[in-house]
Amino acid sequence: MKLTDFGYDLPQDLIAQYPLEKRAEARLMVLDRGEEKIRHCGFNQITDYVEKSDVLVLNNTRVFKARMFGHKETGGKVDILLVREIEDGLWEAMISHAKRTRKNTRIFLESDVYATIVDKKGTRCYLEFNVPAKNVISQCGKVPLPHYIKRDVIESDEEYYQSVFAKKQGSIAAPTAGLHFTAQILDTIRAHGTIIAEITLHIGPGTFKPIRTENVAAHKMEAEYFEIPDKTIQTIKDAKRIIGVGTSVCRAIETFATTGEASGRADLFIYPGYKFKSINSLVTNFHLPCSTPLLLVCAFAGTDLVFKAYEEAIEKKYRFLSYGDAMMIV
Repeated sequence: MKLTDFGYDLPQDLIAQYPLEKRAEARLMVLDRGEEKIRHCGFNQITDYVEKSDVLVLNNTRVFKARMFGHKETGGKVDILLVREIEDGLWEAMISHAKRTRKNTRIFLESDVYATIVDKKGTRCYLEFNVPAKNVISQCGKVPLPHYIKRDVIESDEEYYQSVFAKKQGSIAAPTAGLHFTAQILDTIRAHGTIIAEITLHIGPGTFKPIRTENVAAHKMEAEYFEIPDKTIQTIKDAKRIIGVGTSVCRAIETFATTGEASGRADLFIYPGYKFKSINSLVTNFHLPCSTPLLLVCAFAGTDLVFKAYEEAIEKKYRFLSYGDAMMIV
């Protein structure tokens, strides 16, 4: 299976640069696998596609202000993207010009706030701050918008690049399928008798790391922390239909179904040929060409049907990627 099989031409003007003022005003494409039909509606009509016996699973991770901008003592500018705290005070990070930056280099974020590179492994640097990291993130951190959003972070991103049900801090990117839901939509879904359950999967570099191998199967997913509460485990075991909100939920639930592990580091790479064990329906956004989320969607709905849907989405000027529109696969 070749990576080039999953490429397509994405017009740059369809990449959403700003969120909609009202989350639920996003468009929703409904992809029916059984009938191989495509329907179009507004996201607030998602309530028409959930039933009393369903379980809707959300990822309650919360994005933190992981991006920082600083400079070396020599004056050279450095961009930092925190990945995760390895142990108390020690942070794994991705930094610009990492190959040219040596151990023990200080990166100043403010005149009296700096990070020291204490170790390097491959493309990752390991940092210690001279003040508590919690204070640094609050004081110097920025919302880590993805690279294809070609603008500076604005104040409203702190609200809109976060789901309304986000609780547990730890992600460096939003699980974007959840961004469309409002409290009102969730209340309506509950009123239908649908059970809403939660998992946690902290989005890290593994989700957006590009596939570098032409042979898709040779790609290795970078592990990301996940946790499925006991209550959710019992709920999904009893469910007739499990609707995963986002590819991160899908990977967490399928990891549990495959390994029996309810927490730890998930590195399951789902691509066409994978046999799904738990997830029956999927809510997702429109993804980058040749990306791991796109391959997961192709595995779930079939590559031909997915690309037919993407072609139609482009024709109908759907908004793509993180701040874009949604798809529900039934």
